[in-house]
Amino acid sequence: MKLDQQVALVTGGASGIGRATALLLAREGAAVVVSDIHAAGGQETADAILGQGGRALFVEADVARAEAVEALIQKALATYGRLDCAVNNAGVGGDMLPTHEREEAMWDFIMGVNLKGVWLCMKAELPPMLEQGRGSIVNVASAAGLVGLRNGSAYTASKHGVIGLTRAAALEYARRSIRINAVCPGFTNTPMVGSMVELNPRMAETTVNANPMKRLGTPDEVAQAILWLCSDDSSFVTGHALSVDGGTVAS
Repeated sequence: MKLDQQVALVTGGASGIGRATALLLAREGAAVVVSDIHAAGGQETADAILGQGGRALFVEADVARAEAVEALIQKALATYGRLDCAVNNAGVGGDMLPTHEREEAMWDFIMGVNLKGVWLCMKAELPPMLEQGRGSIVNVASAAGLVGLRNGSAYTASKHGVIGLTRAAALEYARRSIRINAVCPGFTNTPMVGSMVELNPRMAETTVNANPMKRLGTPDEVAQAILWLCSDDSSFVTGHALSVDGGTVAS
């Protein structure tokens, strides 16, 4: 198993990519700390891991609040004693509006979760990794972190920020055996994308037609990329933004 006896954290683990990742990391031997602001879904993920014979703990946390993130990491350390992998996946899509129509409150909300939340998580995750002398962090960005998304200026800006943060931090900790990378999913069959499609039904057809593979990605496909970045299989990879998008960014 690729993560045998390791401890992994997955934020945004209540559904979608986060849930798929938590389940996969557990199958590969990791004890998984599942976190989300949605307690019911997060506990379901943890229970699913326990049901398949794995080790798991659910901790409710809002990644946009420093005290909540610090409490999350302290609970993980108190329970398992270390932190080997961290997948900073928690994120929000927000509304789809032209830039001049976007409300300041929604801009702040998206940035607070998607960008500040990743920074707060890294800030709390890095000290135990530095103490133990190794670690791997995977930040979940988006294809919209590499190219623009029409009517998604706040989301696009936040995900570009995640990639910039990832690259800067990767350089800071490369000599200290901590690797920091990002994955950039394209449109994936998740509840968040489903909510966006409900608000704009034409979006489903548009996104599929724009994809060279002519389909949405699956959470499991993104989870496999995250597993690779967490594991020693990617031991010489850091500061990288890995597209998992069916070729969208290349087209």
